[in-house]
Amino acid sequence: MKAGFYTLGCKLNQSETEALADAFRRAGHSASGIDGAADLYILNTCTVTSKSEQKARRVLRKILAESRAPVILSGCYAEVEKERLAAEFGPRVFVAGRREKPSLADLAAFLAARGAGASCADAVAAFFSGLPRGMKGGEFRLAAARYSFHTRAFLKIQDGCDNRCSYCRVCIARGPSVSLEAGQVLARLRGLEAEGYREVVLTGVNLMAYRSGETALEGLLKEILAAGGRARIRVSSLEPEGVTEGLARVLSQPRVCPHFHLPLQSGSDSVLRAMGRRYTASAALDAVRLLRAARPEAFIAADLITGFPGESAEDHRLTESLVREMGLAALHVFPFSRRPGTAAWDMGGAVPERVARERAAALRGLCRESRLRYAAAQAGRSLEVVIEKTNAAGDWEGLSENYMTVRGRENPNGKPPAAFPGALLRVKITAPGKDFLSAVIDTTGKT
Repeated sequence: MKAGFYTLGCKLNQSETEALADAFRRAGHSASGIDGAADLYILNTCTVTSKSEQKARRVLRKILAESRAPVILSGCYAEVEKERLAAEFGPRVFVAGRREKPSLADLAAFLAARGAGASCADAVAAFFSGLPRGMKGGEFRLAAARYSFHTRAFLKIQDGCDNRCSYCRVCIARGPSVSLEAGQVLARLRGLEAEGYREVVLTGVNLMAYRSGETALEGLLKEILAAGGRARIRVSSLEPEGVTEGLARVLSQPRVCPHFHLPLQSGSDSVLRAMGRRYTASAALDAVRLLRAARPEAFIAADLITGFPGESAEDHRLTESLVREMGLAALHVFPFSRRPGTAAWDMGGAVPERVARERAAALRGLCRESRLRYAAAQAGRSLEVVIEKTNAAGDWEGLSENYMTVRGRENPNGKPPAAFPGALLRVKITAPGKDFLSAVIDTTGKT
């Protein structure tokens, strides 16, 4: 049978989708996106903003209108609105919340055992009806050995969050923090390297909460680096209060990608307090300074929320000032979205949506300038690129260690092409562009 997959949200969601797709392929099925017809669709949803939920509903309605196949909803939105979604969309839609999701690892083999002649909808219904009540645990059962939709691998090392930021619904959806035991992290990393992956992204809801016995994230990274290996390591996100001198020293190692992402959210201390964040603006600036001292060439990005309840013009000015001082290479800016079940749901001091959008646009404009400066500084540099796309004409596109999109053209002169999806190649940047860097392959420095 054929399963169609669609993912909204973070790299953690992407890693779990890849694990399900891998399970389907290993069971003899095929895995694809949702553009074509499929026997079953699996949508991995997000609840970070109302727009992400609206998009999930649009995709679901489109599938239901165009196909008679069953649909499984998983992910954070599926968890926090489980009963509502099941009641609204009817018997063809099966909702896998946090307790059911680990068992989706068994779904592909279950369907294969039912045989080709069985109704897929009936088989999925039988699978869900057979799940034990009150099931929990197994947060790390979903793990892919081979990836269907990415040339880089994602390794989930942590899930859940014990923080209660006033705007965030993810802690409700994902539950308390749990971590993958360090020995298992190393074993899974070795497996991905054996499959040929040249970059592994460490993912989780809050990587700073990682604990395996006495081992925190800094210690885990030390163990990974001490064990050796060929794959470069990318850390998906770092909470500002967790960036210490010791962690920065580990992140300075060449095998760790010089790309760091901080969920900054605001540059105003009063707004950060109202958000329930555990740092001040000056502490966040210190974190960026530590990272820059460790990796002067680093691409540093941040998340920001504009229009949080009570955010004044002065609060926004403070955020703009902090963004300027940090010189960030990228920003993900979101106008505040009121989320049910969070402390910010009924906070007073609402900021008009128009104002929140204007502030978001202003911050994006500031970052655009610093990103162009960062891109310009890459001219003439030698970078390592994981190739993500190629075509018959020899054009290729990939992602550098410092998270820049790099494009070029290869002329193999009758030789086997060096650029193919998943390859790690050293290139020389010939020119910066607005959205990508142009480069040529350094064939003498192939990695």
